[in-house]
Amino acid sequence: MKFAVVSLLVAALSVATTATCKHNHHNGRDASSSELPSEADSSSSSSSSSSVASETESVSVAPSPTGSTSAIWQPAVGTSWQIVLSSPLSDTSVDAEVYDIDLFDNTAATISSVHSAGRKVICYFSAGTYENWRPDQSEFLASDMGKALDGWPGEKWLDVTSANVRTIMQQRLDLAKTKGCDGVDPDNVDGYDNDNGLGLTQSDAIDYVNWLASEAHSRGMSVGLKNAGDIISSVIDNMQWSVNEQCAQYDECDTYAAFPNKGKPVFHIEYPKGDNTNNSNNVSASQLKSACVFSDSASFSTLIKNMDLDSWFQLCS
Repeated sequence: MKFAVVSLLVAALSVATTATCKHNHHNGRDASSSELPSEADSSSSSSSSSSVASETESVSVAPSPTGSTSAIWQPAVGTSWQIVLSSPLSDTSVDAEVYDIDLFDNTAATISSVHSAGRKVICYFSAGTYENWRPDQSEFLASDMGKALDGWPGEKWLDVTSANVRTIMQQRLDLAKTKGCDGVDPDNVDGYDNDNGLGLTQSDAIDYVNWLASEAHSRGMSVGLKNAGDIISSVIDNMQWSVNEQCAQYDECDTYAAFPNKGKPVFHIEYPKGDNTNNSNNVSASQLKSACVFSDSASFSTLIKNMDLDSWFQLCS
């Protein structure tokens, strides 16, 4: 959610031993609950453990971005970031150049306050799944929906070839523009790699992601690819970044290195605490090394996060 042969075998084994979705899908609420996100402010804690910088690979100066629309905001390789999806953003004190926050849960005023601090805002929404708590959920047709996502109550795969689905996504992009988002983070575009019940293919995903890019760009916003490593080569020229979950855990980071190789950042998340532990404690030194040390890791913008994507984070160094 470019390999050597051994890496391919490792990745294949990971898929075979994992439930429906290899990567985690985050939708502004805890995976184990169908409740709406709490309006209460989430606690924040940022910290760093012992440095692992000395063990990371050295990286040459990043190339200038290629294949992007020149008028669109293009963050640099290594751009610092924070992501909070579990609740509306309440802590804007984190010294990050980019904030990735939920499109629906946050107001234009919140986004404006982030801008006032000289930061950019990426607005998250699910482009590939129906979520029964979203304000536009009634606009989806029964025929738009496929199978439920395992472990994500109230969520179903969407037919990304549906004209109705695309109309709804255009409306979401309009909302993002109105709220002042600098870019968008459309999640769950890898339905082809899951038991979706709709017969979705990689070709469907490629067409959809490139369409989303065109629609975002026409509204003056940037866009990134969420996971979906299989389709990178077919969409990367239209993307301004990658948001990746767990490439270190699944030994896939070589695939996503295509982005920094083109002068585009990888906003990278690892969850060493696992699915069910969400707290403000730092991970162990060995967990930090596993999450942070891999080929070209110095060119990735890596965050250690809780699975529920609250405001807690830990940096690699």
